[in-house]
Amino acid sequence: MVDADNTAQLPVLGWREWFALPELGIVQIKGKLDSGARSSCLHSTAVERLGYAYLRFRLPPSGKTARERWCQAPLLGYRWVTDSGGHRELRPFIRTALAVAGERWPVEISLTARETMRFPLLIGRNALAGRFLIDPEQSYRCGRHRP
Repeated sequence: MVDADNTAQLPVLGWREWFALPELGIVQIKGKLDSGARSSCLHSTAVERLGYAYLRFRLPPSGKTARERWCQAPLLGYRWVTDSGGHRELRPFIRTALAVAGERWPVEISLTARETMRFPLLIGRNALAGRFLIDPEQSYRCGRHRP
C-alpha cells in the first residue's frame, strides 16, 4: 500500500504502454493497463505442460513485422479467473519479468487466448500496485522499450 505522500514520487504511465518481457525474449509488446483487473494476462495459444514445473506456449504474431514465438516459463499453478464478461476460466499462471519506464520486476501472468482483444498483454492492478500511477488520458508516455 502506498500512502498519499509517496504517490507524487511514483512514475506515471498512460492507459496503454509498450512493455518488454525479457525472460521470454519479448523486446516490445503493446499492453493495456487495467486497474479494474486483478491479474495480468498474455495472449498465448498451444499451451502445453513440460513435465511438472514448466509450460511451453506460443505467442502469435502481433504487429506488422512480428513473428510467432515459442516460449517456456515455470508454471506457478492454475487459478480461476473471471473475465470482464463474467465468464470463468481455469488458467495457467507463470512468473516472469516485466519491464517498462526503466523498471523491471517479476509479475504473475495468466496465459489465455486474447485474439479478439486489441492488446496481447493486459496488466492488472496486482502487477502495478505501489509502482506506478495511471493517467487514463494519456497513451505511450514511456515510448517504446529499448533493450
